Order: sequence, then C-alpha cells, then structure tokens
Amino acid sequence: MKIGDLARATSTPVETIRYYEREGLLPAAARTDANYRHYSDAHTQRLQFVRHCRSLDMSLDEIRALLAFQDAPGDNCANVNALLDTHIGHVAQRIRELRALEKQLKELRAQCQGALDAENCGILEGLSAQAPVPTLHGHLHGTHRKGQGRKV
Repeated sequence: MKIGDLARATSTPVETIRYYEREGLLPAAARTDANYRHYSDAHTQRLQFVRHCRSLDMSLDEIRALLAFQDAPGDNCANVNALLDTHIGHVAQRIRELRALEKQLKELRAQCQGALDAENCGILEGLSAQAPVPTLHGHLHGTHRKGQGRKV
C-alpha cells in the first residue's frame, strides 16, 4: 500500500509516518519503480503498536526499547516490566505535579470573585506578586526529565 493508504488504515497523518521512519520506529518502506513508498501489513502492525504506545504517553526512546524487545521474542521480558514500571512512576509524578498545579490555579482563581475592572483584578495582582510556578518536569507528551530520555 502507498503512504496515503497506510495513513488512512491507521488514522495517522502522513507526516507522522515519515517522522517515525526518520526516527527509526518504522523500517524504511520498499520503493516502487515510480519511487513511491510501498508499505506492507508488517508496517501497519508496527505503526499501530507505536501509536498505541504514544497514546499511553510513552517517549520515543521507550517505544524504541519496546520495539527492540518485540523484535527479540525469545528474550526474557523482565526489562519490559521494568520499563513499564518506570513509565508508571513518571505518570504518577506527572499526576502529582498536575494536582499541585490545579491547587495553585484554584488559589489564584479564588483571589477574584467578581467582575472587577482589570486594574483591581485579584488574579492579575496575584500573578504579578507571586513567584513563577516551577516548571513541571514530569512526563509530558512523551518527554522525561533531562537525562531520562529524549524530548520530542
């Protein structure tokens, strides 16, 4: 099938498919005489695997590792378990950070209960007076803290 067919079959934008190829998550497709990419069912299955991992907020490095395990079916899966345990830890940390962020936003929102003019807005005053909120370092759309995986 051509790239457009693969895109439709997997509900994946063409540019995303090309990106995954460049990143080594999908093997390069064979080329036709007219230089069109020609994808097989194996590409479809692998792309669906990658998309499922991405839907679970896994980083590209995590997916690469899982694909390596998948490509070595005789190996012990203890490292797969460890990878998932680590990912669960990142998700739990992100949830804690998001809860703290929600609390800060609610506290800020509580500073303005009426429709005042902007000059007297408690939210704007609070944003001006408060120190910046620390950057969230957890797992965000496939990223990890520096040193724990590549940001994408």
